Amino acid sequence: MKISETLLRAIPKVLLHDHLDGGLRATTIIELARDAGYSALPTEDPGELGVWFHRGAQRGSLPLYLEGFTHTTAVMQSEEALERVSYEMMEDMVNDGVVYVETRFSPLFHTEKGLHWDGVVNAVLRGLERGREDFGVEFGLIICAMRNMNLSQEMAELAVDFRERGVVGFDLAGEEGGFPPKKHVDAFHYIQRENFNITIHAGEAFGKESIWQAIQWCGAHRIGHATRLIEDIGLDPHEPGKIVKMGYLAQYILDKRLPLEICLTSNVDTGAVESVEEHPFGLYYRYRFRVTLNTDDRLMSDTTMTKEFHLAHKAFKLGLDDLEKLTINAMKSAFIPYNRRIKMIYDVIKPGYAKARKGREKITERSRR
Repeated sequence: MKISETLLRAIPKVLLHDHLDGGLRATTIIELARDAGYSALPTEDPGELGVWFHRGAQRGSLPLYLEGFTHTTAVMQSEEALERVSYEMMEDMVNDGVVYVETRFSPLFHTEKGLHWDGVVNAVLRGLERGREDFGVEFGLIICAMRNMNLSQEMAELAVDFRERGVVGFDLAGEEGGFPPKKHVDAFHYIQRENFNITIHAGEAFGKESIWQAIQWCGAHRIGHATRLIEDIGLDPHEPGKIVKMGYLAQYILDKRLPLEICLTSNVDTGAVESVEEHPFGLYYRYRFRVTLNTDDRLMSDTTMTKEFHLAHKAFKLGLDDLEKLTINAMKSAFIPYNRRIKMIYDVIKPGYAKARKGREKITERSRR
């Protein structure tokens, strides 16, 4: 049964993979650029700028997709700008029906005008905390190290330093090719010794080996994207979508219930998959991998959680029960304490879906009369 966009927007959602510097509002970029004296934007028309970012991201390449971040990070070089972007992100979340979000970013890109990493993180957390107070959305912040930089240990220590303020995990991001996770293994061993949380971008622009390293060398608790895990799964040539053999890596991920942070639109934009319909998400979900749906970069991919839910509903025939399961999967996989996760599931998510079903039944009953 078709689910309306209004209902999709209203149901509770949990977002685990969202880049703070990939989700700015176009109007905010223009205003912050003027304040900072940044003149390199391709246009100062908000509508045209949004289209420019999305068009640039749709070139079928992760390195090309990442080019737009030059502009977003350029206007996020003051504490005021960082706090504003973080606060507006929380407002965008509540308007999208998101009840819990984990946003991520790398402080390494926000020191061009003299800010120190501590000041960068403090400013972001101030915006997130104000957003929680004003909009009621719960959050966690993830600190990213970058594959092509040699500062992963410093970023890991920064993440742990702020764990009492709302930083919930550590990530490795950036171009995969030529920058394997194991080059940063010391930082991940430090995170493990601190009993902290790890998610790693892997299997997006590089193969299953990247996923294997993320888990077995670096101890990842979640995998960002994991699109190329399909390379470790044998499919029946006569019956597409039917698994005939599962490799040891895929079986391990399935057995250990390691969460996969799936980003449908972004993966099409970067060329990781040809189309949403061909995305292995559908197969992962059918075979009970712990999958979650995410936005990745809302500005670059012109997306929201409502849009991602709609794509999954349409392409993979997911109903309300499926979307609730995906939302609970995500909440179970969040990097916050167990009691907070359980509270969100039973006090927010389940009642929200029950309300949606009840409202839908009323509409269906009225239509029958």
